[in-house]
Amino acid sequence: MPELPEVETVRKGLERLVTGKKIQKVQVLWPKIIEQPEAPIFEATLIGETIESIGRRGKFLIFHLTNYELISHLRMEGKYSFVEENQPLDKHTHVIFFFDDGSQLRYNDVRKFGRMTLVAKGQSDSYRGIMKLGPEPLPELFTLAEFEAGLKKSHKAIKPLLLDQRLVTGLGNIYVDEALWEAKIHPEQPANTLKGKEIAALRLAIIDVLGRAVEAGGTTIRSYLNALGEAGSFQMALHVYGQTGQPCVRCQTPIVKTKVAQRGTHYCPKCQQLKIPK
Repeated sequence: MPELPEVETVRKGLERLVTGKKIQKVQVLWPKIIEQPEAPIFEATLIGETIESIGRRGKFLIFHLTNYELISHLRMEGKYSFVEENQPLDKHTHVIFFFDDGSQLRYNDVRKFGRMTLVAKGQSDSYRGIMKLGPEPLPELFTLAEFEAGLKKSHKAIKPLLLDQRLVTGLGNIYVDEALWEAKIHPEQPANTLKGKEIAALRLAIIDVLGRAVEAGGTTIRSYLNALGEAGSFQMALHVYGQTGQPCVRCQTPIVKTKVAQRGTHYCPKCQQLKIPK
C-alpha cells in the first residue's frame, strides 16, 4: 500500500505533469471508484475544469481545480499514469481524464479499492476521511507535547495506535516498523507506558524516517511506481521491514517477524524489548 512518502512522490510527479491542464472530458469505466457524486455527474461536472495545483493530506491526494477539489485515495494498488497521446488502455484503467491538448491522465487500480470524491473548492478539509487525521509529520506541526498527551491516553500497543493516523498521519506498516526500530521501542509496548525520553525519540524517528523516505521517492515493494513510472529507492535503507533473519545493524541479533494487530511486523528482539510495567 502506498504510504505518505509514496503518495508525496506521486503528488510531486503529477504536479509536474498535469498542472495547468484543462479537462475536456472524463470517462469513468468502474463507477464504484467514485464515492460522490454519482459517476455521470462526476464526469459532467469536471468538463472545463483546470488543474491548478495538487496537494496532499496524509495519504490523500487533493487535486485543486478551478471550482472544485478532487480527493483521491490510492488504497492498495492505485496508480496514475500520464500519456501524451492515445495509447492502448490497460485492463486495469478505471478513470480517464482527457485534456484539451490531447494528453490523458489515467487512474489504474488492480484491486479497484481506490476512491475519488469531488467536493466544492475549499471543502476538502471537511471530508470525513481527512477530518480524522492527525498532524503531518513535520517538526512544526507534530509537536512533542500533543504527541505525548495522545500516547498517555491510550492503553493500545504502540504500533496499531500509530497506524490509525490520529496522533500523526502518514505512517503505514513499513514506516511504523522502521520508526519503532530507530527509537528502540517494541511494537507491542502499551502506548501509555512509554517514558518521556522514549516518546521524544519516537517522535524524532517518525519525522526522520518519513523525511528520508520522501527524499528517496518512497519504498518499492512489489508493484509501487510513482506517477512517472519510476521506482522509489528507500528499500535500500530499510533496517527491519522485510529483513527477517538478517542481523540487526546495531547489535547483530537476527530480525524477527511476527504479527501485531494482524499486520506483519518486523523488529529486533534485543534492541526493542517489551517492557512490562511493575
